[in-house]
Amino acid sequence: MSRVWIYDTTLRDGTQGEGISLTVDDKLKIATHLDKLGVDYIEAGWPGSNPKDLEFFQRCHTLQLTHAKITAFGSTRRVGINVEDDPNLQSLIAANTDVITIYGKTWSFQVEEALRTSLESNLELIYDSVRYLKSFNREVIFDAEHFFDGYKQNQEYAISCLLEAQRAGADSIVLCDTNGGSLPHEIAAAVTDVCGKLQVPVGIHTHNDGELAVANSLVAVSAGATHIQGTINGFGERCGNANLCSILPNLMLKMGKQCLRAKEDLALLTSTAHYVSEIANVPPSRSQPFVGASAFAHKAGMHVNAIAKNPETYESISPDQVGNHRRILISELSAGDNLVYKANELGFQVDRQNPKTRKMLQEIKDLEYKGYQFESAEASLELLIYETFAPEADRFELLSFRVTSERSPMQESLAEAQVTLRINSHVFRSTATGLGPVNALDHAMRKALATEYPSVNSTHLVDYKVRVLDGSDGTAAKVRVLIETTNGVHSWTTIGVSENIIEASCEALVDSFEYFLIKFDAKHARGELAESVSV
Repeated sequence: MSRVWIYDTTLRDGTQGEGISLTVDDKLKIATHLDKLGVDYIEAGWPGSNPKDLEFFQRCHTLQLTHAKITAFGSTRRVGINVEDDPNLQSLIAANTDVITIYGKTWSFQVEEALRTSLESNLELIYDSVRYLKSFNREVIFDAEHFFDGYKQNQEYAISCLLEAQRAGADSIVLCDTNGGSLPHEIAAAVTDVCGKLQVPVGIHTHNDGELAVANSLVAVSAGATHIQGTINGFGERCGNANLCSILPNLMLKMGKQCLRAKEDLALLTSTAHYVSEIANVPPSRSQPFVGASAFAHKAGMHVNAIAKNPETYESISPDQVGNHRRILISELSAGDNLVYKANELGFQVDRQNPKTRKMLQEIKDLEYKGYQFESAEASLELLIYETFAPEADRFELLSFRVTSERSPMQESLAEAQVTLRINSHVFRSTATGLGPVNALDHAMRKALATEYPSVNSTHLVDYKVRVLDGSDGTAAKVRVLIETTNGVHSWTTIGVSENIIEASCEALVDSFEYFLIKFDAKHARGELAESVSV
Protein backbone atom coordinates (compact mmCIF):
# COMPACT_ATOMS: atom_id res chain seq x y z
CA MET A 1 0.00 0.00 0.00
CA SER A 2 1.57 3.30 -1.12
CA ARG A 3 1.91 6.19 1.31
CA VAL A 4 0.41 9.66 0.83
CA TRP A 5 1.44 12.35 3.30
CA ILE A 6 -1.34 14.62 4.59
CA TYR A 7 -0.53 18.28 5.06
CA ASP A 8 -3.24 20.27 6.83
CA THR A 9 -3.34 24.04 6.31
CA THR A 10 -6.60 24.82 8.14
CA LEU A 11 -4.78 27.09 10.59
CA ARG A 12 -3.15 29.11 7.81
CA ASP A 13 -4.88 28.92 4.45
CA GLY A 14 -8.19 27.96 6.06
CA THR A 15 -8.30 31.13 8.14
CA GLN A 16 -8.18 33.19 4.95
CA GLY A 17 -11.77 32.13 4.27
CA GLU A 18 -14.41 34.82 4.61
CA GLY A 19 -15.90 34.99 8.10
CA ILE A 20 -13.30 32.71 9.71
CA SER A 21 -11.19 34.06 12.53
CA LEU A 22 -9.35 31.96 15.10
CA THR A 23 -7.73 33.06 18.34
CA VAL A 24 -4.38 31.65 19.38
CA ASP A 25 -6.16 29.37 21.86
CA ASP A 26 -8.51 28.22 19.07
CA LYS A 27 -5.55 27.31 16.88
CA LEU A 28 -3.84 25.40 19.68
CA LYS A 29 -7.00 23.38 20.33
CA ILE A 30 -7.50 22.58 16.66
CA ALA A 31 -3.86 21.57 16.29
CA THR A 32 -4.32 19.04 19.09
CA HIS A 33 -7.37 17.55 17.35
CA LEU A 34 -5.58 17.38 14.01
CA ASP A 35 -2.75 15.49 15.67
CA LYS A 36 -5.24 13.01 17.13
CA LEU A 37 -6.73 12.55 13.67
CA GLY A 38 -3.27 11.61 12.48
CA VAL A 39 -2.32 14.18 9.84
CA ASP A 40 1.39 14.40 9.12
CA TYR A 41 1.87 18.17 8.92
CA ILE A 42 0.03 21.09 10.52
CA GLU A 43 0.77 24.36 8.76
CA ALA A 44 0.04 26.80 11.55
CA GLY A 45 0.60 30.24 10.07
CA TRP A 46 3.05 32.86 8.94
CA PRO A 47 5.17 33.88 11.95
CA GLY A 48 6.37 37.05 10.30
CA SER A 49 2.97 38.36 9.28
CA ASN A 50 1.05 39.18 12.48
CA PRO A 51 1.31 39.06 16.31
CA LYS A 52 -1.28 36.26 16.56
CA ASP A 53 0.77 33.81 14.50
CA LEU A 54 3.95 34.89 16.28
CA GLU A 55 2.32 34.05 19.63
CA PHE A 56 1.14 30.70 18.33
CA PHE A 57 4.67 29.64 17.43
CA GLN A 58 5.86 30.77 20.84
CA ARG A 59 3.23 28.61 22.56
CA CYS A 60 2.88 25.61 20.25
CA HIS A 61 5.96 23.92 21.66
CA THR A 62 3.99 23.22 24.85
CA LEU A 63 1.58 20.99 22.90
CA GLN A 64 1.99 17.29 23.53
CA LEU A 65 1.71 16.20 19.91
CA THR A 66 2.29 12.53 19.16
CA HIS A 67 2.54 12.49 15.37
CA ALA A 68 2.05 15.73 13.43
CA LYS A 69 4.85 18.17 12.64
CA ILE A 70 4.07 21.86 13.17
CA THR A 71 5.06 23.82 10.07
CA ALA A 72 5.85 27.51 9.66
CA PHE A 73 4.93 29.20 6.39
CA GLY A 74 6.47 32.10 4.50
CA SER A 75 7.81 33.28 1.15
CA THR A 76 11.09 33.37 -0.65
CA ARG A 77 13.36 36.32 0.09
CA ARG A 78 12.39 39.71 -1.19
CA VAL A 79 13.89 41.14 -4.35
CA GLY A 80 17.07 43.07 -3.57
CA ILE A 81 17.51 41.69 -0.03
CA ASN A 82 20.05 39.09 1.04
CA VAL A 83 18.67 36.02 2.81
CA GLU A 84 20.49 36.94 6.03
CA ASP A 85 18.73 40.30 6.09
CA ASP A 86 15.24 39.18 5.05
CA PRO A 87 12.88 39.56 8.06
CA ASN A 88 10.47 36.95 6.71
CA LEU A 89 13.14 34.25 6.52
CA GLN A 90 14.48 35.22 9.93
CA SER A 91 11.01 34.86 11.48
CA LEU A 92 10.68 31.39 9.93
CA ILE A 93 13.94 30.32 11.54
CA ALA A 94 12.99 31.92 14.87
CA ALA A 95 9.71 29.96 14.92
CA ASN A 96 11.90 26.95 15.69
CA THR A 97 9.77 24.38 13.88
CA ASP A 98 11.13 21.19 12.38
CA VAL A 99 9.47 22.00 9.06
CA ILE A 100 9.36 25.23 7.04
CA THR A 101 7.27 25.76 3.93
CA ILE A 102 8.03 28.63 1.58
CA TYR A 103 6.25 29.59 -1.58
CA GLY A 104 7.78 31.07 -4.68
CA LYS A 105 6.59 32.25 -8.07
CA THR A 106 6.64 29.75 -10.94
CA TRP A 107 4.41 31.59 -13.41
CA SER A 108 6.41 33.98 -15.59
CA PHE A 109 3.44 36.36 -15.75
CA GLN A 110 3.40 36.64 -11.93
CA VAL A 111 7.15 37.10 -11.80
CA GLU A 112 7.09 40.03 -14.19
CA GLU A 113 3.79 41.61 -13.13
CA ALA A 114 3.66 40.97 -9.36
CA LEU A 115 7.32 40.74 -8.35
CA ARG A 116 8.43 43.17 -11.09
CA THR A 117 11.71 41.35 -11.52
CA SER A 118 13.39 39.21 -14.17
CA LEU A 119 12.82 35.51 -14.65
CA GLU A 120 16.45 34.81 -13.83
CA SER A 121 16.24 36.88 -10.64
CA ASN A 122 13.24 34.85 -9.49
CA LEU A 123 15.20 31.62 -9.90
CA GLU A 124 17.85 33.12 -7.61
CA LEU A 125 15.18 34.00 -5.03
CA ILE A 126 14.03 30.38 -4.98
CA TYR A 127 17.52 28.87 -4.80
CA ASP A 128 18.88 31.28 -2.18
CA SER A 129 15.85 30.93 0.12
CA VAL A 130 15.65 27.13 0.06
CA ARG A 131 19.42 26.77 0.41
CA TYR A 132 19.54 29.18 3.36
CA LEU A 133 16.73 27.46 5.26
CA LYS A 134 18.25 24.04 4.66
CA SER A 135 21.49 25.27 6.26
CA PHE A 136 19.58 25.29 9.58
CA ASN A 137 18.85 21.56 9.26
CA ARG A 138 15.12 22.04 8.74
CA GLU A 139 12.81 20.04 6.50
CA VAL A 140 11.95 22.48 3.71
CA ILE A 141 8.88 22.21 1.51
CA PHE A 142 8.68 24.41 -1.57
CA ASP A 143 5.19 25.50 -2.66
CA ALA A 144 5.26 26.29 -6.37
CA GLU A 145 2.69 29.10 -6.47
CA HIS A 146 0.52 29.36 -9.63
CA PHE A 147 2.37 26.37 -11.03
CA PHE A 148 -0.39 25.06 -13.29
CA ASP A 149 -1.07 28.48 -14.81
CA GLY A 150 2.64 28.89 -15.33
CA TYR A 151 2.92 25.40 -16.83
CA LYS A 152 0.25 26.24 -19.41
CA GLN A 153 1.84 29.55 -20.41
CA ASN A 154 5.57 28.88 -20.12
CA GLN A 155 6.17 25.22 -19.37
CA GLU A 156 9.93 25.38 -19.61
CA TYR A 157 10.22 28.20 -17.08
CA ALA A 158 7.74 26.66 -14.63
CA ILE A 159 9.74 23.43 -14.60
CA SER A 160 13.01 25.33 -14.21
CA CYS A 161 11.70 26.88 -10.96
CA LEU A 162 11.03 23.39 -9.57
CA LEU A 163 14.47 22.17 -10.61
CA GLU A 164 16.07 25.17 -8.90
CA ALA A 165 14.24 24.38 -5.65
CA GLN A 166 15.34 20.75 -5.92
CA ARG A 167 18.96 21.80 -6.59
CA ALA A 168 18.86 23.96 -3.47
CA GLY A 169 17.85 20.97 -1.35
CA ALA A 170 14.05 21.14 -1.03
CA ASP A 171 12.74 17.97 0.62
CA SER A 172 9.51 18.05 -1.37
CA ILE A 173 7.94 20.27 -4.00
CA VAL A 174 4.23 21.08 -4.04
CA LEU A 175 2.43 22.08 -7.22
CA CYS A 176 -0.19 24.75 -6.49
CA ASP A 177 -3.36 25.44 -8.45
CA THR A 178 -3.49 28.82 -6.74
CA ASN A 179 -6.35 30.29 -8.79
CA GLY A 180 -8.31 27.03 -8.73
CA GLY A 181 -8.96 27.14 -12.45
CA SER A 182 -7.38 23.92 -13.67
CA LEU A 183 -9.28 20.85 -14.86
CA PRO A 184 -8.49 17.26 -13.79
CA HIS A 185 -6.96 16.23 -17.09
CA GLU A 186 -4.65 19.28 -16.98
CA ILE A 187 -3.58 18.45 -13.44
CA ALA A 188 -2.93 14.81 -14.34
CA ALA A 189 -0.79 15.65 -17.36
CA ALA A 190 1.31 18.24 -15.54
CA VAL A 191 1.87 16.08 -12.43
CA THR A 192 2.88 13.11 -14.57
CA ASP A 193 5.39 15.29 -16.41
CA VAL A 194 6.83 16.78 -13.21
CA CYS A 195 7.15 13.41 -11.47
CA GLY A 196 9.22 12.24 -14.40
CA LYS A 197 11.61 15.17 -14.07
CA LEU A 198 12.11 15.45 -10.28
CA GLN A 199 13.81 13.13 -7.83
CA VAL A 200 12.10 14.56 -4.72
CA PRO A 201 8.50 13.83 -3.62
CA VAL A 202 5.83 15.84 -5.44
CA GLY A 203 2.79 17.32 -3.70
CA ILE A 204 -0.48 18.97 -4.71
CA HIS A 205 -2.25 22.08 -3.37
CA THR A 206 -5.58 22.95 -5.00
CA HIS A 207 -8.30 25.56 -4.60
CA ASN A 208 -12.00 25.05 -5.23
CA ASP A 209 -12.89 27.91 -7.57
CA GLY A 210 -14.00 25.40 -10.19
CA GLU A 211 -15.58 22.93 -7.70
CA LEU A 212 -12.73 20.57 -8.57
CA ALA A 213 -10.26 20.86 -5.68
CA VAL A 214 -10.94 17.35 -4.35
CA ALA A 215 -11.02 15.78 -7.82
CA ASN A 216 -7.82 17.56 -8.81
CA SER A 217 -6.08 16.36 -5.64
CA LEU A 218 -7.10 12.75 -6.26
CA VAL A 219 -6.01 12.71 -9.91
CA ALA A 220 -2.70 14.23 -8.83
CA VAL A 221 -2.16 11.24 -6.54
CA SER A 222 -3.05 8.87 -9.38
CA ALA A 223 -0.42 10.70 -11.48
CA GLY A 224 2.31 10.26 -8.88
CA ALA A 225 1.89 12.92 -6.15
CA THR A 226 2.57 11.60 -2.65
CA HIS A 227 1.78 14.72 -0.62
CA ILE A 228 -1.63 16.43 -0.39
CA GLN A 229 -2.36 19.83 1.11
CA GLY A 230 -5.88 20.76 2.17
CA THR A 231 -8.10 22.00 4.98
CA ILE A 232 -10.77 20.56 7.24
CA ASN A 233 -14.23 21.28 5.79
CA GLY A 234 -12.58 22.89 2.77
CA PHE A 235 -12.16 26.23 4.56
CA GLY A 236 -10.11 28.75 2.61
CA GLU A 237 -9.94 31.90 0.53
CA ARG A 238 -12.61 32.61 -2.09
CA CYS A 239 -14.33 29.24 -2.70
CA GLY A 240 -12.06 27.37 -0.33
CA ASN A 241 -9.25 24.81 -0.39
CA ALA A 242 -9.30 21.11 -1.14
CA ASN A 243 -11.47 19.47 1.52
CA LEU A 244 -9.54 16.88 3.50
CA CYS A 245 -12.83 15.51 4.84
CA SER A 246 -13.57 14.26 1.33
CA ILE A 247 -10.00 13.52 0.26
CA LEU A 248 -9.13 11.23 3.16
CA PRO A 249 -12.00 8.71 2.79
CA ASN A 250 -11.53 8.57 -0.98
CA LEU A 251 -7.80 8.01 -0.64
CA MET A 252 -8.02 5.42 2.11
CA LEU A 253 -11.24 3.55 1.38
CA LYS A 254 -11.42 3.74 -2.41
CA MET A 255 -7.88 4.22 -3.66
CA GLY A 256 -6.15 2.01 -1.12
CA LYS A 257 -3.64 4.66 -0.03
CA GLN A 258 -2.04 4.71 3.39
CA CYS A 259 -2.81 8.01 5.12
CA LEU A 260 -2.99 9.17 8.72
CA ARG A 261 -1.36 6.84 11.26
CA ALA A 262 -3.82 3.99 10.85
CA LYS A 263 -7.00 3.22 8.93
CA GLU A 264 -8.93 3.25 12.21
CA ASP A 265 -8.07 6.94 12.70
CA LEU A 266 -10.50 7.75 9.89
CA ALA A 267 -13.34 7.15 12.36
CA LEU A 268 -12.34 10.45 14.02
CA LEU A 269 -13.03 12.40 10.83
CA THR A 270 -16.64 13.45 11.50
CA SER A 271 -15.97 14.56 15.07
CA THR A 272 -12.90 16.51 13.91
CA ALA A 273 -14.88 18.22 11.14
CA HIS A 274 -17.62 19.24 13.56
CA TYR A 275 -15.12 20.37 16.20
CA VAL A 276 -13.34 22.66 13.74
CA SER A 277 -16.70 24.09 12.60
CA GLU A 278 -17.69 24.72 16.21
CA ILE A 279 -14.42 26.48 17.08
CA ALA A 280 -14.58 28.55 13.87
CA ASN A 281 -18.23 29.40 14.59
CA VAL A 282 -19.27 28.19 11.15
CA PRO A 283 -22.37 25.94 11.00
CA PRO A 284 -21.45 22.49 9.64
CA SER A 285 -22.74 21.81 6.14
CA ARG A 286 -25.40 19.11 6.42
CA SER A 287 -24.83 18.04 2.82
CA GLN A 288 -21.04 17.72 3.09
CA PRO A 289 -19.95 14.28 1.85
CA PHE A 290 -18.87 11.71 4.43
CA VAL A 291 -19.11 13.95 7.53
CA GLY A 292 -22.34 15.92 6.97
CA ALA A 293 -25.54 15.12 8.85
CA SER A 294 -27.22 14.23 5.55
CA ALA A 295 -24.34 12.15 4.16
CA PHE A 296 -26.03 8.91 5.25
CA ALA A 297 -29.63 10.16 5.51
CA HIS A 298 -32.28 8.18 3.62
CA LYS A 299 -35.75 9.46 2.83
CA ALA A 300 -37.23 7.58 -0.13
CA GLY A 301 -39.21 4.54 1.01
CA MET A 302 -37.66 2.31 -1.65
CA HIS A 303 -34.18 3.25 -0.45
CA VAL A 304 -35.01 2.57 3.19
CA ASN A 305 -36.51 -0.81 2.33
CA ALA A 306 -33.29 -1.75 0.55
CA ILE A 307 -31.05 -0.29 3.26
CA ALA A 308 -32.82 -2.44 5.86
CA LYS A 309 -31.87 -5.51 3.82
CA ASN A 310 -28.32 -4.46 3.03
CA PRO A 311 -26.85 -0.96 3.59
CA GLU A 312 -24.55 -1.35 0.59
CA THR A 313 -27.56 -0.96 -1.69
CA TYR A 314 -27.50 2.83 -1.19
CA GLU A 315 -24.26 3.56 0.68
CA SER A 316 -20.82 3.51 -0.91
CA ILE A 317 -19.16 3.13 2.50
CA SER A 318 -20.32 2.35 6.01
CA PRO A 319 -20.91 5.56 8.03
CA ASP A 320 -18.98 4.25 11.03
CA GLN A 321 -15.82 4.15 8.90
CA VAL A 322 -15.73 7.96 9.03
CA GLY A 323 -17.36 8.31 12.45
CA ASN A 324 -20.78 9.27 11.09
CA HIS A 325 -24.12 7.49 11.47
CA ARG A 326 -27.09 6.50 9.36
CA ARG A 327 -30.32 8.51 9.59
CA ILE A 328 -33.76 7.52 8.36
CA LEU A 329 -35.92 10.52 7.51
CA ILE A 330 -39.68 10.49 7.84
CA SER A 331 -41.96 12.93 6.05
CA GLU A 332 -45.17 13.10 4.07
CA LEU A 333 -43.25 11.35 1.28
CA SER A 334 -42.26 8.45 3.50
CA ALA A 335 -43.40 4.90 3.09
CA GLY A 336 -44.10 2.63 6.04
CA ASP A 337 -40.60 1.16 5.78
CA ASN A 338 -39.07 4.43 7.00
CA LEU A 339 -41.24 4.48 10.10
CA VAL A 340 -40.67 0.80 10.82
CA TYR A 341 -36.89 1.25 10.48
CA LYS A 342 -36.92 4.28 12.80
CA ALA A 343 -39.13 2.53 15.39
CA ASN A 344 -36.96 -0.58 15.29
CA GLU A 345 -33.91 1.65 15.70
CA LEU A 346 -35.45 2.83 18.99
CA GLY A 347 -36.06 -0.76 20.08
CA PHE A 348 -39.73 -1.24 19.15
CA GLN A 349 -40.30 -4.46 17.24
CA VAL A 350 -43.00 -3.39 14.77
CA ASP A 351 -43.88 -4.02 11.15
CA ARG A 352 -45.82 -2.26 8.40
CA GLN A 353 -49.00 -4.22 9.14
CA ASN A 354 -49.19 -2.98 12.71
CA PRO A 355 -52.31 -0.72 12.97
CA LYS A 356 -50.35 1.72 15.13
CA THR A 357 -47.72 1.99 12.40
CA ARG A 358 -50.29 2.85 9.74
CA LYS A 359 -52.07 5.28 12.07
CA MET A 360 -48.84 7.07 12.96
CA LEU A 361 -47.73 7.36 9.35
CA GLN A 362 -51.03 9.03 8.52
CA GLU A 363 -50.62 11.33 11.52
CA ILE A 364 -47.16 12.38 10.31
CA LYS A 365 -48.51 13.13 6.86
CA ASP A 366 -51.34 15.20 8.36
CA LEU A 367 -48.93 17.11 10.59
CA GLU A 368 -46.55 17.89 7.73
CA TYR A 369 -49.51 19.14 5.72
CA LYS A 370 -50.11 21.59 8.57
CA GLY A 371 -46.50 22.81 8.44
CA TYR A 372 -44.49 20.42 10.60
CA GLN A 373 -41.18 19.21 9.20
CA PHE A 374 -39.70 16.24 11.01
CA GLU A 375 -36.58 16.00 8.87
CA SER A 376 -35.34 19.04 10.79
CA ALA A 377 -36.73 17.95 14.15
CA GLU A 378 -35.87 14.32 14.72
CA ALA A 379 -36.34 14.64 18.49
CA SER A 380 -40.02 15.54 18.01
CA LEU A 381 -40.36 12.62 15.62
CA GLU A 382 -38.93 10.21 18.20
CA LEU A 383 -41.41 11.54 20.75
CA LEU A 384 -44.25 10.74 18.35
CA ILE A 385 -42.96 7.17 18.15
CA TYR A 386 -42.80 6.92 21.93
CA GLU A 387 -46.31 8.36 22.26
CA THR A 388 -47.58 5.80 19.76
CA PHE A 389 -45.86 2.67 21.03
CA ALA A 390 -45.08 3.56 24.68
CA PRO A 391 -47.38 6.37 25.84
CA GLU A 392 -46.39 5.77 29.46
CA ALA A 393 -42.96 7.18 28.56
CA ASP A 394 -44.30 10.72 28.99
CA ARG A 395 -42.70 12.43 31.94
CA PHE A 396 -44.97 15.46 32.25
CA GLU A 397 -47.89 17.30 30.72
CA LEU A 398 -48.32 21.02 30.15
CA LEU A 399 -51.79 21.91 31.41
CA SER A 400 -51.72 25.65 30.79
CA PHE A 401 -49.44 28.63 30.29
CA ARG A 402 -49.72 32.39 30.31
CA VAL A 403 -47.18 34.96 29.15
CA THR A 404 -47.18 38.72 29.62
CA SER A 405 -44.68 41.23 28.30
CA GLU A 406 -44.30 44.76 29.60
CA ARG A 407 -42.17 47.71 28.66
CA SER A 408 -42.15 51.22 30.02
CA PRO A 409 -40.11 54.27 28.96
CA MET A 410 -38.10 54.01 32.15
CA GLN A 411 -37.04 50.33 31.89
CA GLU A 412 -36.20 47.54 29.49
CA SER A 413 -38.93 45.13 28.41
CA LEU A 414 -39.63 42.27 30.78
CA ALA A 415 -41.60 39.10 30.12
CA GLU A 416 -43.26 36.93 32.74
CA ALA A 417 -44.49 33.38 32.23
CA GLN A 418 -46.81 31.26 34.38
CA VAL A 419 -47.05 27.53 33.68
CA THR A 420 -49.01 24.65 35.17
CA LEU A 421 -47.53 21.19 34.71
CA ARG A 422 -48.66 17.72 35.74
CA ILE A 423 -45.55 15.78 36.75
CA ASN A 424 -45.93 12.20 37.94
CA SER A 425 -49.60 12.78 38.92
CA HIS A 426 -48.75 15.96 40.83
CA VAL A 427 -49.64 19.46 39.67
CA PHE A 428 -46.96 22.14 39.83
CA ARG A 429 -47.33 25.84 39.14
CA SER A 430 -44.41 28.16 38.64
CA THR A 431 -43.74 31.73 37.58
CA ALA A 432 -40.54 33.14 36.10
CA THR A 433 -39.32 36.18 34.25
CA GLY A 434 -37.07 36.37 31.21
CA LEU A 435 -35.64 38.68 28.58
CA GLY A 436 -38.48 37.69 26.27
CA PRO A 437 -41.57 35.47 26.27
CA VAL A 438 -39.71 32.34 25.12
CA ASN A 439 -36.93 32.88 27.64
CA ALA A 440 -39.54 33.37 30.40
CA LEU A 441 -41.38 30.18 29.39
CA ASP A 442 -38.10 28.28 29.40
CA HIS A 443 -37.32 29.50 32.93
CA ALA A 444 -40.82 28.77 34.25
CA MET A 445 -40.95 25.22 32.84
CA ARG A 446 -37.41 24.49 33.99
CA LYS A 447 -38.27 25.74 37.49
CA ALA A 448 -41.27 23.41 37.78
CA LEU A 449 -39.54 20.40 36.23
CA ALA A 450 -36.45 20.76 38.41
CA THR A 451 -38.50 19.84 41.48
CA GLU A 452 -38.70 16.27 40.14
CA TYR A 453 -35.97 16.26 37.52
CA PRO A 454 -33.07 18.51 38.61
CA SER A 455 -31.02 17.31 35.63
CA VAL A 456 -33.00 19.64 33.32
CA ASN A 457 -30.74 22.42 34.56
CA SER A 458 -27.89 20.81 32.60
CA THR A 459 -29.63 21.69 29.33
CA HIS A 460 -29.67 24.98 27.48
CA LEU A 461 -31.03 26.33 24.21
CA VAL A 462 -28.39 26.88 21.52
CA ASP A 463 -30.49 27.84 18.49
CA TYR A 464 -33.97 29.22 17.86
CA LYS A 465 -35.41 29.59 14.38
CA VAL A 466 -38.76 30.95 13.22
CA ARG A 467 -40.14 30.60 9.71
CA VAL A 468 -43.34 32.17 8.42
CA LEU A 469 -45.13 29.46 6.43
CA ASP A 470 -47.53 31.63 4.46
CA GLY A 471 -46.79 35.32 4.39
CA SER A 472 -50.03 36.13 2.58
CA ASP A 473 -51.85 36.01 5.93
CA GLY A 474 -49.68 38.81 7.32
CA THR A 475 -49.34 38.88 11.09
CA ALA A 476 -51.89 36.05 11.35
CA ALA A 477 -49.64 33.71 9.36
CA LYS A 478 -48.76 30.29 10.68
CA VAL A 479 -45.17 29.97 11.89
CA ARG A 480 -42.81 27.05 12.37
CA VAL A 481 -40.43 27.20 15.34
CA LEU A 482 -37.33 25.00 15.59
CA ILE A 483 -35.42 24.85 18.87
CA GLU A 484 -32.03 23.18 19.23
CA THR A 485 -31.02 22.18 22.75
CA THR A 486 -27.91 20.60 24.23
CA ASN A 487 -26.79 19.07 27.49
CA GLY A 488 -23.15 19.58 26.57
CA VAL A 489 -22.81 16.09 25.13
CA HIS A 490 -25.84 15.57 22.90
CA SER A 491 -27.87 18.03 20.84
CA TRP A 492 -31.46 17.63 19.64
CA THR A 493 -33.99 19.68 17.69
CA THR A 494 -37.74 19.98 18.33
CA ILE A 495 -40.56 21.69 16.47
CA GLY A 496 -43.76 23.63 17.08
CA VAL A 497 -46.29 25.04 14.59
CA SER A 498 -49.08 27.54 15.23
CA GLU A 499 -50.55 30.88 14.16
CA ASN A 500 -49.38 32.01 17.62
CA ILE A 501 -45.59 32.24 17.77
CA ILE A 502 -45.61 31.87 21.57
CA GLU A 503 -47.71 28.72 21.36
CA ALA A 504 -45.43 27.24 18.69
CA SER A 505 -42.38 28.07 20.81
CA CYS A 506 -44.00 26.54 23.88
CA GLU A 507 -44.74 23.34 21.98
CA ALA A 508 -41.11 23.05 20.87
CA LEU A 509 -39.90 23.72 24.44
CA VAL A 510 -42.17 21.02 25.88
CA ASP A 511 -40.83 18.52 23.34
CA SER A 512 -37.27 19.53 24.14
CA PHE A 513 -37.62 18.87 27.86
CA GLU A 514 -39.63 15.68 27.27
CA TYR A 515 -37.02 14.32 24.89
CA PHE A 516 -34.19 15.03 27.31
CA LEU A 517 -35.97 13.27 30.18
CA ILE A 518 -36.76 10.18 28.13
CA LYS A 519 -33.35 9.88 26.46
CA PHE A 520 -30.74 11.35 28.74
CA ASP A 521 -31.95 11.88 32.32
CA ALA A 522 -29.78 9.42 34.22
CA LYS A 523 -32.22 8.87 37.09
CA HIS A 524 -35.50 8.71 35.21
CA ALA A 525 -34.81 7.76 31.58
CA ARG A 526 -35.84 4.21 30.77
CA GLY A 527 -32.96 2.73 28.83
CA GLU A 528 -34.83 -0.54 28.32
CA LEU A 529 -38.23 1.09 27.80
CA ALA A 530 -38.78 0.07 24.20
CA GLU A 531 -37.61 -3.50 24.75
CA SER A 532 -40.11 -3.97 27.58
CA VAL A 533 -43.12 -2.81 25.59
CA SER A 534 -45.20 -5.30 23.63
CA VAL A 535 -46.45 -3.87 20.36
